Amino acid sequence: MNVEWTLHSLPPGVLMLLGAVIVPLLPKAVRAKAFLLFPLGALALLWTLPDGVHASFAWLHYTLEPVRADALSRIFGVIFAFIAFAGGIYALHIDDRRQQSAALAYAGGSLGVTFAGDWITFYFFWELMAVASTVLIWARGTKASDSAGLRYIVFHIVGGALLLGGIALHVGATGSLAVAPLADDGGIGNWILLAGVGLNAAMLPLHAWLPDSYPKATVTGAAFLSAFTTKTAVYALARVFPGWEILVVLGVAMTLFGVVYAFLQNDLRGIFSYHIISQVGYMVTGIGIGTQLALNGAVAHAFSHILYKALLFMAGGAVLQATGTTRLTDLAGAMRRMPAVFWLYLVGAVSISGVPFFNGFISKSMVVSGALYDQRYPVMWLLQLAAVGTFLSIGLKVPFITWFRENLTGGVQVARLPANMTAAMGLLAALCLLFGVYPDLLYRYLPFDAAYEPYTVAHLVESVQLLGMTFVAFFALRALSVPSVGVVLDVDWVYRRSARLLRAVFLEGPGRLFQGTEHLVLSLARALSERARHPAPWLLSLAAGRPITRREAYSPDRSRPQSAYLVGSLLFFFALLAGLALL
Repeated sequence: MNVEWTLHSLPPGVLMLLGAVIVPLLPKAVRAKAFLLFPLGALALLWTLPDGVHASFAWLHYTLEPVRADALSRIFGVIFAFIAFAGGIYALHIDDRRQQSAALAYAGGSLGVTFAGDWITFYFFWELMAVASTVLIWARGTKASDSAGLRYIVFHIVGGALLLGGIALHVGATGSLAVAPLADDGGIGNWILLAGVGLNAAMLPLHAWLPDSYPKATVTGAAFLSAFTTKTAVYALARVFPGWEILVVLGVAMTLFGVVYAFLQNDLRGIFSYHIISQVGYMVTGIGIGTQLALNGAVAHAFSHILYKALLFMAGGAVLQATGTTRLTDLAGAMRRMPAVFWLYLVGAVSISGVPFFNGFISKSMVVSGALYDQRYPVMWLLQLAAVGTFLSIGLKVPFITWFRENLTGGVQVARLPANMTAAMGLLAALCLLFGVYPDLLYRYLPFDAAYEPYTVAHLVESVQLLGMTFVAFFALRALSVPSVGVVLDVDWVYRRSARLLRAVFLEGPGRLFQGTEHLVLSLARALSERARHPAPWLLSLAAGRPITRREAYSPDRSRPQSAYLVGSLLFFFALLAGLALL
C-alpha cells in the first residue's frame, strides 16, 4: 500500500537527525540555542500526527512503514521529544559539537523506533541509538569513561545481533515485517527478539552495562541516557510482548535487585542508575500482567519516570559540576551549600518514592493496582516492598548523608552553577508536581481503555502509613545507612574475570606461541646463515668437486666457492618456509 506523502510522512526522528548534522556546523554563539529548535519541531510534528500509517513503500517483497502512529507511540514520542528539549536547556552552557550532535541523534533514534511500523526501520534506529549514546559516555574523556564506553558498545552490539537474529527468524516464519504483538509460544525467533529488546531494558542478568556506564558519562550526557535507551525498550515491550508471563517474573526481580544494589552504592549517579533498573521493573511487570489497567500503568510510569529520573540525573550532574565528585562520603554536608539543587533533587526523590501529589504516585500505584485487580497478591506485595527500598535509599539515605551528616574530612569546594542547569531542573520539578496534582493531564492520553482513580482515602492512608513506617525505621537505624567506600560486586564480575581468562587463552597464549616460534625460526635461520659463511668441510668438498680439509675450510684467507653460498641460501629459504608453515 502506498500512502500519499505529506509533511506527516516525515518521521519525527528525522528532524532530530537533521539537527545532528546542522547544529555542529553553526557558529558557536548560536549552536546551543539552535539545538532547542529541533526537539520543538519534532514535538509539534508528532503532536499533530493523526493515527494511522503515514508513509510506506515497497522493498523487495515487503512493505516498509517508517511512520505509523497511534496512542501508544504518540505518548512515548511526546515525552521523548520534550525531554530532549529539557536536556538541551540543561546543556546550554556546553560548547561541544560532539555531545550536541550525539544527543540529537540519540533522541532521533528513540523517536524513529517509536514510530517505526516495520522491523527494518525499527532496527536501523535501534542501532543508531546505541552508537550515539556511546559517544555521550566517551565524550567525558577519562580512562574510566573510555573503558565503560567500550563495554557499553560491546553489550549493545550483542543486543543488536540478538535483535537482528530474532527479526530474521520471525520474518522467515511469518513472512511479515510488521511490528506487532507476538505470542509467547511463537517459536525461538520471538524469544531471541525478547532477549535483544530485554538487554536494552536492562533485564536481569543483562543489566550490568547500565550502572557501569551511566555514572561515567558526561555531566549533561547522563541526563539523556537516563531517558531514552531503557524507555524505548519499554515501548517495544509494550508494543510487541504484552501479556508475556516471563516478564512478570523478570520485572519483579528487577524492582528488588535494583533497590538493594542502590542502597549499597556510595556514588550518587550509581544510586540513580540502579534505580533505573528497579523502576523499569515496574513497567516490565505491568506489561507482563497484560491487562488494560496494568499496561496503562506501565506506560504512565514510563512517562513519569522519564521526568523524575532526568531530574535526578540533572541534580547529580549539577553536584558533579559544582564539586567534581558524586561520592556520598565526600559530599556529606556539601548539599547545604547548594540549597536550590538539594530542594529540586528532593522533588525528584519524593516523586520516585511514590509520595502523594507527585507524579510517581499516580503511575506506580497503577501498576500495583493492576497486580491487585488481577489477583497477583505476591507480586503486589513485592512491588510494595521495592517501593519501600526506593524511599529508603533516594528519599532518606541520600538527603541524610548529603544534607545533615558532617564531613569529617573537611568537605569539598562548591563552584557556582550555570543558571540554565537550575532552570532545566526547575522545569522538570514543576511537571513532576503538576502531573501529581492533576493526574488527568496524563491519564487522558493513555493508550488503553482502563479508568483509574489514585486519590482514594484507602490508597492515601496506605501510602502515608507505608512511608511513615519506613521513615521511622530509617531514623532508628540511620547509622547503618552510611555506605562502604569499597566496590560492590555485581554480575559484571563474571565477565570482568572471564575477560582475563579469555585474554590469556586467545591473546596472550597465542602471542607467546607466536613469539616462541618466531624465535625458533630466527635462531635456525641465523644458524644456517652462519653455516653458509662457514660451511662444513663435506659441503665445501661437494661444492668444489674435491676433498677439502677442516683447516682449509675454516681458513680466513681461503677463497670459498660461490656454490657453497648458494647451497646455504637455499637451506635458509627452505627453513623459512617451514617456519611459516608452522605459523
